[in-house]
Amino acid sequence: MSVIIRKGIREDVPVMFELIKELALYEKAPEQVTNTVEQMYLDGFGDNPIYGTIVAEVAGEVVGLALYYYRYSTWKGKRLYLEDLIVSEKMRGKGLGEKLLEATIQQAKDDACTGVMWQVLDWNEPAINFYKKFGTRMDGEWINVHLDF
Repeated sequence: MSVIIRKGIREDVPVMFELIKELALYEKAPEQVTNTVEQMYLDGFGDNPIYGTIVAEVAGEVVGLALYYYRYSTWKGKRLYLEDLIVSEKMRGKGLGEKLLEATIQQAKDDACTGVMWQVLDWNEPAINFYKKFGTRMDGEWINVHLDF
């Protein structure tokens, strides 16, 4: 199986959105996806992009996605925040997640970030075990806070 890991492009947005919906279904929250393809075009490929993507492509089909953006820590400086790492269900267990995460880590290093941050659901043991292979630190003392509009 030949895998291409590359930066996402505007033409990838519809399939990226399908991967996002697949993830939401896996996380038992499909009704919470209120984003749209049109908004993703604007936010990622408009005049002022606020997120970046790395995709995994197999046989000309995008089957994995890492979506990230930058944040700033007053203690650590510039950080890359990995919003989602998604591999389509049919392609899981083939090493694509590892390739995507490695590419995301390299992106952070290339952009002079001081680290990468992300979240994982406490019940998602396959993902937790996957991330542990990279020597990650799981922080259980912070509480997520949201204010939706």
